[in-house]
Amino acid sequence: MALYEAGYDVTLVGRLLPDSVPVERPYHTERMSLLFRKKAVFYAEYNIRLFLKLLFSRADVFYANDTDALPANWLAAVLLSRPIFFDAHEMFPEVPELMGRPQVKHVWSAIEDHIFPRLARRRHAAAVTVCQSIADIYEKRYGLKMNVVRNVPMFFPVDDVDVSYLLAPLPQGKRVVLYQGAVNIGRGLEWVIDAMPYVDNAIFVVAGVGDIYDTLIAHVRARKELHDKVFFLGRLSPSRLHALTVHADLGLQLPENRGLNYYYSLPNRIADYVQAGVPVLATDFPEIHRVVCQYGVGTLVPPQPFDVRSMRSEAPDPKQLAATICEALDYWRQMPSAEREARFAKARADLSWDNDKKILLSSFDTIF
Repeated sequence: MALYEAGYDVTLVGRLLPDSVPVERPYHTERMSLLFRKKAVFYAEYNIRLFLKLLFSRADVFYANDTDALPANWLAAVLLSRPIFFDAHEMFPEVPELMGRPQVKHVWSAIEDHIFPRLARRRHAAAVTVCQSIADIYEKRYGLKMNVVRNVPMFFPVDDVDVSYLLAPLPQGKRVVLYQGAVNIGRGLEWVIDAMPYVDNAIFVVAGVGDIYDTLIAHVRARKELHDKVFFLGRLSPSRLHALTVHADLGLQLPENRGLNYYYSLPNRIADYVQAGVPVLATDFPEIHRVVCQYGVGTLVPPQPFDVRSMRSEAPDPKQLAATICEALDYWRQMPSAEREARFAKARADLSWDNDKKILLSSFDTIF
């Protein structure tokens, strides 16, 4: 949207899945229906198909979204002598899905080792990433200078969005603990679910889908004491999600230390909670620490010890985690409203896409 509003003619290329919802955007979108959906064959097919599409496109510049889309974009840019813009939303070789898979991790690391130094030297090229920690690592490792464009939200007017159908099935008068985003491994969701029977007068709401979504639903259904404590709302549009978030009392971000990608992450849900005026309970990782402590908008908890051999973190004691959740809920309920609003007003003003899109556009303009 930032590029489109700045006057660029944008084409967004993605993939089509059986459960894909219609995309309504003011710019052009294309979706590729792929034969494979997972593992190496998916990435191979995706990049081959994308490369062929780019090779015969009339585009003036290629925009690669993360390392998994970079091979096709890089090769097309080199062969056609086109500018290229790289947007790293994470350290891709460090994603938790690759922990315990050294050969696959080596392949993605080799791709970055090959392309990133060349990207740094290429005249008509630029790169951005989501936080200063990742930018520092890539500059030290490859000499690739990257501006920081944080994954912070646009403004959504919640008064225009009806979420009454989402709130109706939830018990009334209960404090709402919310997790929004991908329901994947390593997010601490299982820990919170098991702690909820010990959190009085509160419910846990999960908004999003992911790899362990069905597993968590089955877990809750199998335990009677969780039936009126945990609720799953599935995938929501950004506007509906934000309209729901304002009804929460506490937002969760409790990732495990599954590699550098999680350790240095600044998840967009942190800023989403801030924009909605919802305090966060979050793992004390560097970039999360920077935001939470700078503005005083949440509570930090130490990361759980992680065992590389079992590829699991030590689960916290459910009662102890429940006590931490209760303390956070009580702390923010007792805070004077004027002080609370002052903290969030300052954070909202900074953690806004209106600020970061200017950095994106200025970085993009340098490649021409």
